[in-house]
Amino acid sequence: MSIRVLIADDESLMRSGLKLLLGAATDIEVIAEAVDGVEAIDLARRLSPDLVLMDIRMPRLDGLEAAQTLLSDPEHPQVLMLTAFGTDDFIHRALQSGAAGYILKDTPPEELINAVRAAADGTRTLSATALATLMSSRPAASASDQDPLAPLSTREREIAEAVAQGLTNAQVARSLFVSTATVKTHLARIFDKLEVTSRVQLALLVNARR
Repeated sequence: MSIRVLIADDESLMRSGLKLLLGAATDIEVIAEAVDGVEAIDLARRLSPDLVLMDIRMPRLDGLEAAQTLLSDPEHPQVLMLTAFGTDDFIHRALQSGAAGYILKDTPPEELINAVRAAADGTRTLSATALATLMSSRPAASASDQDPLAPLSTREREIAEAVAQGLTNAQVARSLFVSTATVKTHLARIFDKLEVTSRVQLALLVNARR
């Protein structure tokens, strides 16, 4: 089945480009376009897309507020933020609202398509630039800090490192020559051992060691 996507962006040229790009993927269907946050909420509630690709800076209601409103609904689509603004405040607010990811508009086309697929599946995704922004806003770890990955086995470390690089479960499975189910089982143990609840938190923890 196709991933049904609603695009919300106030720039018509951007909407057209995204529609062409996503429409070229055989498993993605753009079902509607919204020009602001108010229309995005209305269309999402009426059409029930699998995912809303949401800009931040829009008239009437910005994308962060629209995302927060949509994600508070009992039955809601995934929301993937796509914006030109990579500030740490915007990223934190988006993730705190429950957004499935934060991607910048200069993201390569194939990475954007993969991010849509991952977000629709409930996997949180951050572009490399957004992740770097979050990392730069964190206090630097001291040499005496304990290795946060110490509780993990060798295989769990490999999977944690791969996830931190932005790989999907399927990509991790292929790179380590294991099944996707095995990756999911290891990830559940990793989350439990490290007391994290998302791939983004895991990525931040892994990258804090570097």
